[in-house]
Amino acid sequence: MPERRLRLAVVTETHPPEINGVARTVGRMLQEALAAGYELEVVRPHQGEEAHEVLTGVETVRVRAIALPRYPGLRMGWPAHGRLVRRWRERRPDLVHLVTEGPLGLAALLAARRLGIPLTSALHTNFDAYGAHYGLGWLRGAIAAYLRAFHNATALTFVPTQRQSESLRAQGYRHVEVLARGVDTALFTPARRDPSLRAQWGVGEEGVAVLYVGRLAPEKNLGLLARAFHALAGQQPRAKLVVVGDGPLAARWRREHPEFIFCGPRRGEDLAAHYASADLFLFPSLTETFGNVVLEAMASGLPVVGYDEAAVAECIEDGVNGLSCPPGDEEAFIAQACRLATDASLRLRLGIAARASASERSWSDIFRRAETAIHDVLRAAGEPILCRAP
Repeated sequence: MPERRLRLAVVTETHPPEINGVARTVGRMLQEALAAGYELEVVRPHQGEEAHEVLTGVETVRVRAIALPRYPGLRMGWPAHGRLVRRWRERRPDLVHLVTEGPLGLAALLAARRLGIPLTSALHTNFDAYGAHYGLGWLRGAIAAYLRAFHNATALTFVPTQRQSESLRAQGYRHVEVLARGVDTALFTPARRDPSLRAQWGVGEEGVAVLYVGRLAPEKNLGLLARAFHALAGQQPRAKLVVVGDGPLAARWRREHPEFIFCGPRRGEDLAAHYASADLFLFPSLTETFGNVVLEAMASGLPVVGYDEAAVAECIEDGVNGLSCPPGDEEAFIAQACRLATDASLRLRLGIAARASASERSWSDIFRRAETAIHDVLRAAGEPILCRAP
């Protein structure tokens, strides 16, 4: 009798078409799992654009969405514990993977443990660090304890960098596995540079388009982004700051900074064209677990300025394929931004090296490493290792 395919249930409170690094990572890893022949079930909240996000071959279980306080663009999932127990009793997954730690993720964890289904998880967001930016700093210790207990209840927790793995182990996390992030270099490529888009921004070929892609939110350190741009614009008068993204600070930033170019959220080839049509990328955040936008910018041939942590620490060698500075040193960040904006030959050299570095990080390789780790979890649980589809 031929072996059946491995069946994975993925539980996530963010998913395409939502625009954030976690949703894009989830979407790409699901594509890789489908291509590898796995049966997939995705459990997630209802979204506003259901018609645009269904992957062929993925069973989707939608639960009620709960608006996230002070962050209306994001939703949590209703804790559908009983529904998941009933569903997984009828059609048991071989493994449940938890992407997020909200009410839906916790309900799924409890349901899987009740049924004896092996569990893995991923830590994508530093929620304990985010709390200080939303008036919840006093809860940081409690949030950190919850996250540690949540992930320690699973057999394996994936994190994107070695530095984060070491930090979490020091905090008492067990069974941490480093799983880097990949980038689609066919989508994000310098070949998508568009002179007409630069013309819309008011940037000719002699001008400098400074790009930011990401949420417009308190935790993103946007004050430094504005200060760095104004400093470099004082030395490079033909510079323009192009802002791609949305978030709770978007309306305020549009009011306070009419000198910036706001493009709103972008997807797919349109997003890739915005990257490729810029000249350098500023990444001021200090709260990331990774920062997929860094790899997307690098693949697009952009030199990046960022703090030496998360994706910057993982992917950038200062002065070789980008510019970095010590975390929290704002004067160094601003100096690096000014240096890059005023030196076209440096931008060209670093951009070429950035593209070469990003080309070594394929999603297929990332998925194969995840697959090996998942098989180890199944073996440890005494589950059979099932073959891929032919």
